[in-house]
Amino acid sequence: MINKEKLSLLLSELKSVSDLEIYKKTSDLKRFSKDFFEYSPILIDELKDCLADIVVRPLSVDSIMLVAQICHKYSTPLTLRGAGTGNYGQCVPLNGGVVMVMTGMRKIRKFDLKSGEITVESGCLLRDINDELIAHGRQLRLLPSTWRSASIGGFIAGGSGGIGSVRWGFLRDPGHLQALEIITTENSPRKLKLNANDSEALNHAYGTNGIITALTITTAPYLKWQQIVVDCSDWNKAVELLNKFNCSAIDLYLGTLLENEIVNCLPHWSGKPSGKHRILLLVAPDGVSTIERLSRSVGADFYNLGPENLKAGTGLRELSWNHTTLHMRGIDSDWTYLQMLLPQPESEMMRKLKSEWGSNLLWHLECVRQNGVQRLASLPLVKWQGEEAINHLISQCKELGAVIFNPHTITVEDGGLGVVDSDQVQAKSNFDPKGILNPGKLKGWNIKAN
Repeated sequence: MINKEKLSLLLSELKSVSDLEIYKKTSDLKRFSKDFFEYSPILIDELKDCLADIVVRPLSVDSIMLVAQICHKYSTPLTLRGAGTGNYGQCVPLNGGVVMVMTGMRKIRKFDLKSGEITVESGCLLRDINDELIAHGRQLRLLPSTWRSASIGGFIAGGSGGIGSVRWGFLRDPGHLQALEIITTENSPRKLKLNANDSEALNHAYGTNGIITALTITTAPYLKWQQIVVDCSDWNKAVELLNKFNCSAIDLYLGTLLENEIVNCLPHWSGKPSGKHRILLLVAPDGVSTIERLSRSVGADFYNLGPENLKAGTGLRELSWNHTTLHMRGIDSDWTYLQMLLPQPESEMMRKLKSEWGSNLLWHLECVRQNGVQRLASLPLVKWQGEEAINHLISQCKELGAVIFNPHTITVEDGGLGVVDSDQVQAKSNFDPKGILNPGKLKGWNIKAN
């Protein structure tokens, strides 16, 4: 928290900025200082008392530049926020200060008919961007399961992949983010246009090294995805079948496998539980027959639910990725989760962990493409038994060959591959020399500062 004298001076200058909404009510400060970090009991303890001193919502690039200048002048922490759908405190202000909500920046600036690239402001909702693209015969390549409410800036800064990762990999893979417009936090803030190479350092950096105001991303041709459900009574057979789907010569947009105990807890609109493990697929129309043939060949139950209805909010994509965790926590808030890339072959690792953890660990798998190779990721549901237990499980997973993306930490590096990205740190030096942007979240900068 900042002292009263500085707060008064800060407020006085912010009030002079046009195109800027200012929120000071305690209820607003609390609302805009939180995301869905409650998925992690560890983060609840770490972040529960974090609170902004002021919340602002700019409506223009010029107002953002003035906020950046004022915060730099008073050495005030400035934390950026999109729609707040993140799960690990990406937009939580660790040191108070100003939270800047970017949802007022929602213009779709340009669509390139030739390349299919789209340039949008960072507060645009993914849902709205996708609707615009469909009108042009295109669609977003990657989406989080929160795509109806998440913003594109928040997804680029705090996300990594999701729906579409089976085909398109992850956000930091070359070819997704083509350009950024950013504002620096300096005595005289600059508006910069970064090309694809220079943009990489701000991709998945939690808004610690530049204020993203607009971005250009690639898109994919629109396909009317068909919703397919496949039920298997045997877990190993289900994993084998999922791998076959993942590596087949078909267009997939989603491939999810849920253990039967999870299926029993899904919303009523998802269909009646069969007592079996369930595969959820979004596949191109010309791939449906292949899915059916492979399913029937191993005695699995095949259900064609027809094309998606993107307006309904009750499709298979709402049962995947961290929406699975959301539904389980709605029944029992003691459920938390992990994120990992599974070793190959996958079944032996899962068998060993299941033999120890039993019903306190439920498997949830997602098809992904990692470094050009089809793989299986996992977001297992874990019954909370304390920090020591979850750390023991993480150690076990690593020993068995999994790559962990820990959702119970607050820094960019610890939630990712665990190493400091020197380009991210250098970008912070270049664009945020005082280190006021979302302080405490970039481990490499913390090390440098100390």
